[in-house]
Amino acid sequence: MFPSAITDFWLSPSPTSRLLYGDDDFSVTADAALEEDERLTILTTTDGKTRVLLTPAIAVTMALEEGRPVDEAGFRRRLEESGISLHGADNLFYFTEKDRETLLGEPDAPSIRALTEADARAFEQFEEAASEQDLDDASVELDHWAVYGAFDDGRLVCVASMYPWNDAPLADLGVLTLPSYRGKGHARRLVRAISRHALARKHEPQYRCQLDNHASVAAAGSAGLTRFGTWDVVSPD
Repeated sequence: MFPSAITDFWLSPSPTSRLLYGDDDFSVTADAALEEDERLTILTTTDGKTRVLLTPAIAVTMALEEGRPVDEAGFRRRLEESGISLHGADNLFYFTEKDRETLLGEPDAPSIRALTEADARAFEQFEEAASEQDLDDASVELDHWAVYGAFDDGRLVCVASMYPWNDAPLADLGVLTLPSYRGKGHARRLVRAISRHALARKHEPQYRCQLDNHASVAAAGSAGLTRFGTWDVVSPD
């Protein structure tokens, strides 16, 4: 259903990993090569399977032993008892293989184009018209790996940007439409246009948003993306 680049990244064990426990629905894997900011992550796919990835040090802290069964409820109980907090899960959306084929067959809308440094003033005006919260949530930047904009009567009203994610063939994207221009399809067309750009460069578009961001979830569906699961990571604090 999903391209192999996505399933391989999320579901294939790394050479440095070691399975501590696993059954049909829940698994815990230790990996000494994890980066500090991802020393504990939890992936739950839409089929209901949960996969925990953590460093051996955290496994010791949580008293997780190889081969000793632990269910998800028990794991989360130990997590709380160990004083380890999570950042808060994000939804993960991708294009399925079938939807990707449809996407690649579409042309970009005339109102959409890639942005460059020459658009710095238009981008600055766009940022001035957006709220700090919206800018923080969307994380669109003019100096990202790929940046596209949608224009309405010459004004930049919607921006999407991408950057390669975690040394994987994935491109994490954010999109933001100015409030008075929402509901007109700008974000949908823009997400699809920048996704074509990523696919042409051998990167799978990745759309993440928090579980309670219902507008962003709706935007992902409108753009033709399918939910792969949720992903949580240890809190930076």
